[in-house]
Amino acid sequence: MLILASASPRRAELLAAAGFAFEVAPQDVDETPRNGESAEAYVLRIAWEKVHRARRKSGAVVIGADTAVVVDDVILGKPASREAAAGMLKRLSGRSHEVLTGVAVGGREEVGEVARTAVRFLPLTEAEIAWYVASGEPLDKAGGYAIQGLASRFVTRIEGSYSNVVGLPVALVYDLCKRAGLLVS
Repeated sequence: MLILASASPRRAELLAAAGFAFEVAPQDVDETPRNGESAEAYVLRIAWEKVHRARRKSGAVVIGADTAVVVDDVILGKPASREAAAGMLKRLSGRSHEVLTGVAVGGREEVGEVARTAVRFLPLTEAEIAWYVASGEPLDKAGGYAIQGLASRFVTRIEGSYSNVVGLPVALVYDLCKRAGLLVS
């Protein structure tokens, strides 16, 4: 049995599209970054916390993941308000940023890794930012945007895994499942 320890519908969609059979069991963990914690350490720590919490409840193989958008060494999580979303988009406008996803798999073995994808945005006008924020799409997305949605019109380039930017680097998940001793076919 395979468990996805995430409430993200995007992660579940990506995993299902790749042919994984799994159950969803979201785990409630404190996602507050620690003082001095790097973005890479942060996303991997949260992924592991989800895995360990779910494994305490079940002997199943568990996949945990956490995604962060990083610009200027600042972690941009999910915006708490429309104003916060607009601020994030202003910060991303006309430049590149990184999307990091920590993925942890607990099975016969425990393995984890961080996927990195560089994303470049067009320069955005105040009107474009206001339009996008008014759509409501940015409010539950790391960094305040969804590459697979309306914000796709703003993305000029990505280097790395597209599915990572959506929320789950599927090829990395597959590799980690194999390394964790899960027979995947």
